[in-house]
Amino acid sequence: MISDFRSGGLRVVVLVLAVALAGGCASKAKPLAPGAADADKFLFDRGTESAKDKKWLQAREYYRNLVDNYPQSPFRPDAKLALGDTYISDGGTENLLLGANEFREFLTFYPTHPRADYAQLQLARAYTLQMLAPERDQASTKDAIKEIEIFLQRFPNSQLMPEARKMEREARDRLSEANYRVGFYYFRVKWYPGAIDRFKDLLAADPAYSGRDAVYYHLAESLYRSADGSPEKLAEALPYYERLLKEFEKSEYLSLAQKRVTELKTR
Repeated sequence: MISDFRSGGLRVVVLVLAVALAGGCASKAKPLAPGAADADKFLFDRGTESAKDKKWLQAREYYRNLVDNYPQSPFRPDAKLALGDTYISDGGTENLLLGANEFREFLTFYPTHPRADYAQLQLARAYTLQMLAPERDQASTKDAIKEIEIFLQRFPNSQLMPEARKMEREARDRLSEANYRVGFYYFRVKWYPGAIDRFKDLLAADPAYSGRDAVYYHLAESLYRSADGSPEKLAEALPYYERLLKEFEKSEYLSLAQKRVTELKTR
């Protein structure tokens, strides 16, 4: 333990000298002695300064030193969060995964910390930033929704709730858009039973989907075109046209839906 303590202090001395030389100034202040009481604060402050300058790698070195070598420091929880933030800000799939790991570890070590809500939201953000286009694999989108749901359940009174709701809507819209495109493909090739099932499943899973006007219209059209004169199928289509007209003031499908409503009610 003594050797670990000394090696940790020695690293602090090396960091101090490196910063002084890099700055090109002959400061008269003496370098921190091994085990100096404010060594953890020094590391945290230097990491924060580097992060402000977007020197992510350098900031991570300071924060990592503090986290690994000063387990009892009051700055350690914030350094752990800041370490994860540098990965998120740096970007790239590898960094986002490393950032997610930092926030997950924070929640394991400090589950009741005042900033646990922030850690959970950042964990979710690490996945939202990895979400792919609707036509591609949606594994990251599903992971993001899972972590956001944990946030909503654990921190209902968090001041970060508006941001969490916004992230949730973005993630759910991405997943619903992927499902809509599958249904629309079935619609285009005129396999209406498949389109109907897909659109109904989408609305059941995400009734607040931002693009549901298109879902209403193509679901109603699928029912209409597969009706073969069946009054039951036509009657089932009508409410979806009407929901489109009721819920949306602007939509490219409004005039088309209005024509169908007029036609069906005339019948």
